This record gives sequence, structure tokens and C-alpha cells, in this order.
Amino acid sequence: MRVLERAWYSGACWPRVLLPLEYLFVTLAKRQRAKKQAKAWQAPVPVIVVGNISVGGTGKTPVVVALITMLRQAGYNPGVVSRGYGAKPPYVPYRVTADCTAQVGGDEPTMIVQRTDVPLIIDPDRPAACRALLESAQCDVIISDDGLQHYALQRDIEIAVVDSQRGLGNQHCLPVGPLREPAQRLAECDFIIINGQGAFNYPEAARMVLVASKLAPLQAELLPVSVAEWAGKSVHGVAGIGNPERFFLALEALGLKVIRHSFPDHHPYRDEDIAFNDGLPVIMTEKDAVKCRALKLPESTYYLPVDAQFDNGFEAHLLKRLTQKISERANHG
Repeated sequence: MRVLERAWYSGACWPRVLLPLEYLFVTLAKRQRAKKQAKAWQAPVPVIVVGNISVGGTGKTPVVVALITMLRQAGYNPGVVSRGYGAKPPYVPYRVTADCTAQVGGDEPTMIVQRTDVPLIIDPDRPAACRALLESAQCDVIISDDGLQHYALQRDIEIAVVDSQRGLGNQHCLPVGPLREPAQRLAECDFIIINGQGAFNYPEAARMVLVASKLAPLQAELLPVSVAEWAGKSVHGVAGIGNPERFFLALEALGLKVIRHSFPDHHPYRDEDIAFNDGLPVIMTEKDAVKCRALKLPESTYYLPVDAQFDNGFEAHLLKRLTQKISERANHG
């Protein structure tokens, strides 16, 4: 898989031998989409879907966290539904709580709840998750985390997130390229968010930057550290996300000298994965931290909380679109 992934983003020509499989993939995906949309379930409250059209991480989770904050500030009571990739709950639909382990609730859902205390339900069946959410919490807006291709759930607003460094790769669908749907799918979305300052661009897209100021400790006896205090310091960077290099570059932009340790997205960490035995601090992503708290940690282990900031008037445009959708629902009701 790693070889194929490098080919998608390097301009290699050899994946084109898989073009017949891409045609089959796209044809079947279109049929599935039409079939599911014909019977799609509509929630009684607006649904905002945050997703992407490429495989791998693009930065959806910071967008979801930012949406929760901006909706609350605007007077809404949001809830979240998620597939819960890698989660092993005792049953579904399952309500993730702040004291859940990542093994039960999934790393991203658990992180979202620990950060925001939002009501969040995991279930691969998105309509079932929405129904359970509305039965267990007073929500007037639902955010679907990573649900762009889950067409069994009707949506009022679609937000697609694209990594600015990787973009759309070679712009081919699986397995020739990294796309789950053709690149033209972006034109159907209400909003495009480009994560980072890389070369990828898209008309009228909002640009997102992730801002960090402090390092948060995983060990209770340690205190948070200002990033500025560690400028020039050598650290071990640990990332098990879709694009680990993005995290390492962010650490270097903060003035740190990073020894890179990349792991697959949603990696189940073991003690030996982060046992470097040289006394240097370890810094990981917030998503990784929820999986590592129970491990035997190096003496100084921290994670980097980040907050999303958007340009191009994204927040105002989103809230305006949501108001319009609520009005349309009322008029059709």
C-alpha cells in the first residue's frame, strides 16, 4: 500500500496499468450512490457532513472540533455522529464519553469528546447513529464526521477537506489514484477547506491553518510547556495519522528539531513504539495521545493541541448557509 501511495503523489506512470479497475470502481461507486440516495434517511434537524474525496487523513478532525465551537457560540446545540473507525464498543449505536478508551470509542471520536464534551454516537450506520443521538441528547444540528460517501444519510451542508501538500494526487480514483470519487465531486460540495499553506488551490476555497501555543503533558505530574520555551530543542515526533509529515513540519515550524517516527493511521501503540531511551522529550499528536495514556511512557511525553483558524469568511458563510437551510426546512415542513 505504501508503494502505491507514493506513486499516487509522485507522478509515477505505472499505476495506469490499473485503469480498467478504476473504471470498474467508479461505475460501481456511482451505482451505489444512486441506490443509497434513493432511500436516504433525512434527520429532523440539519446535518453538516465533514469529509474528503481522497483516502488518508486530510485534517477533518480539527474542522469538526472548530465547527462544534462556532456552532455553540452561535447558539446551537450540536451533536456528532461517526463511524468510529477501529473502535470496539460493546454494542452500536454507542455513546462515546470522555472516560472511554480509544480501543472502545475510537481514537478520533474519543479525542473529540475529551476536547469538547460534545454528545457523540458511533455506528457504521449513520442514520441509526443520528437517531440514537437525537434520542439521548438535545441537539439541533448534527455534524457527521467523515461521512461524505455515506449517502444513506441526507445532508444539508457538505464540507470537503483537502490536504494542501498532497492535493488530489494524480487526480485518479482508486486504485490508479487516491480518490474515492472523481475530482468533479468537489464542485458539488457547499464548502472546500484546504488544510495548510501548500501549493494546492481551489476556487473560493477557505484556507485552514492549525495553531498551537502549548505542549500538553500526558503524565499528570508534568505541567504544560510553552512551545517558545523549547525552540531549538531536539525532540522525538510521533505521529500515527494520515499524513505524518504534516505534523513533523508543524513541529519544525515551531522551532523544534524533530526526530521522525511515523506510524500508520489509527496505529494501536505498544510500549516499545515510543521507548527511545535517550532522555529526549516525546511529542505526539492529540489523536495519538488518547491511545497512549495507559502505556509506559518516556519521562517527558507531550502532545500538541491545535486549533483550526479559517480565512475567506468561512465561519460567517457557514452560519449563513445553515440559517438558509433551516428556513428552507421550515417552509417545506
